[in-house]
Amino acid sequence: MAHIGSDVYEMQLNGVSEVMDLLLIDVETDVGDRPGREAAQSSRNVSRKQQHWERHMAAKKSKRKEEKQRKKLNREKQSGASPDSPQFSKRVMKAITKERLAEAQSIGLKLCVDLSMSDSMSDKELSRLAGQLRRLYGSNKKATRPFHLLLTDLREDSCLYRECLRKNAGFHNYIMDITEESFLDLFPPENVVYLTPDAEEALKTVDADKVYVLGGLVDESIQKKLSFSRARELSVPTARLPIDEYMVKKDNAKNFHSKILAVNQGFALFVSTVFDILLTFCHTGSWTEALQAWFPQGKGYVVAPLSVAASHT
Repeated sequence: MAHIGSDVYEMQLNGVSEVMDLLLIDVETDVGDRPGREAAQSSRNVSRKQQHWERHMAAKKSKRKEEKQRKKLNREKQSGASPDSPQFSKRVMKAITKERLAEAQSIGLKLCVDLSMSDSMSDKELSRLAGQLRRLYGSNKKATRPFHLLLTDLREDSCLYRECLRKNAGFHNYIMDITEESFLDLFPPENVVYLTPDAEEALKTVDADKVYVLGGLVDESIQKKLSFSRARELSVPTARLPIDEYMVKKDNAKNFHSKILAVNQGFALFVSTVFDILLTFCHTGSWTEALQAWFPQGKGYVVAPLSVAASHT
């Protein structure tokens, strides 16, 4: 009887041992599989992020392509090109362009880019400004009635001048005036209109008797009123592009864009954009057309309905 009890006891122990072994196997299996599941999950997350990034970059590339095409069409319209226009060789077109630019230096509307503030810019800002000046000159070359361009306060020993030489092929041969003098050394203050986004008065028209000045600024932090302060310091009249009069903000709660155009943009726009707007206005006589053609679509503004724009004319 004692022998039977001993056998039963041994069987029970063996049963418990087997159960413990099974539990240990389950635990080991679970622990062993976990890194694999985590790796698979991480791989899926990486894949999703990669796909999202690729879609974002594709959309960005498509948007840049559309914007580039829009600007190309605007420049063709501005230069008077059409399918019915006679086609000239590159050499003939180059000669015509040189003749137009040379004539503009005698009788063209005068526009200065004030580069006196470039000493306070970073290397990155100077590089961007040099690129803006290249685009500005390119727009002027393609115009049927180009401006007489002047780059003032640009010293040959300055970082900006060296950057212009580096980034702009043939900068020495640009048909424009490049001088170390201030625009006030060249023109009387009463004839000057300094274009700044912070001016109270809107520019209504472009007067042949005036000299228009753009502040050569590419400030990454968008410091406010720099060009306005410069104009006040020099006691010259100021004006702004009539953006408030001809454009309205889109209904978008996330729209936090500044009103500052770069040298091309004059609102918080780049110098080249402001210049393109002025060129188109001089060609068409319409601020609506000029702003619609060149105002950056990403700034959150659209051309106002005719009834609204007409109330400001």
